[in-house]
Amino acid sequence: MGNRLSKIYTRTGDDGSTGLGDGSRTGKDSARVAAYGTVDEANSCIGMVLASDVPDDVRELLTAVQHQMFDLGGELCIPGHAAITGEDIDRLEARLDGFNALLPALKDFILPGGGEAAARCHVARTVVRRAERETVALARLEAVRPEAIGYLNRLSDLLFVLARVLARASGHGEVLWDHDRRKA
Repeated sequence: MGNRLSKIYTRTGDDGSTGLGDGSRTGKDSARVAAYGTVDEANSCIGMVLASDVPDDVRELLTAVQHQMFDLGGELCIPGHAAITGEDIDRLEARLDGFNALLPALKDFILPGGGEAAARCHVARTVVRRAERETVALARLEAVRPEAIGYLNRLSDLLFVLARVLARASGHGEVLWDHDRRKA
């Protein structure tokens, strides 16, 4: 393992730059920093889901996802580094399919809500979508492996399905969008 942080502040970023994992420095407002920073934010949002009452299978899955999100942040922080694999994406898809098979087919849009854990999961989903957009923006400027983008895309889908699962598990149920509310 690399150096451990014994001193939290270094003052090296006071000029608006930050160190990347390969030792180079870049602006704190760079596309790369935005991408891995938003991955970190998404990981924190997943932590907020885990701070709620969630079923054990969801807890196990999201804990594993948090570790992979940390790996993904490292991949984005170190130009040229590879951490996320196609197998990681395949595992997300398999778990997504498993949870989705237990749900009724969607006939309406769902509003974010459905109890605390489900609402937190919806927030995590939207932040993962932003992380995906930031990573795509980075990929337009610098090399980004397609696995990084694919993982985020699949993760946002998984979080949508888990929000549905959590809304049902909590007893709150899903909040459906009433598209006809203005016609009455």
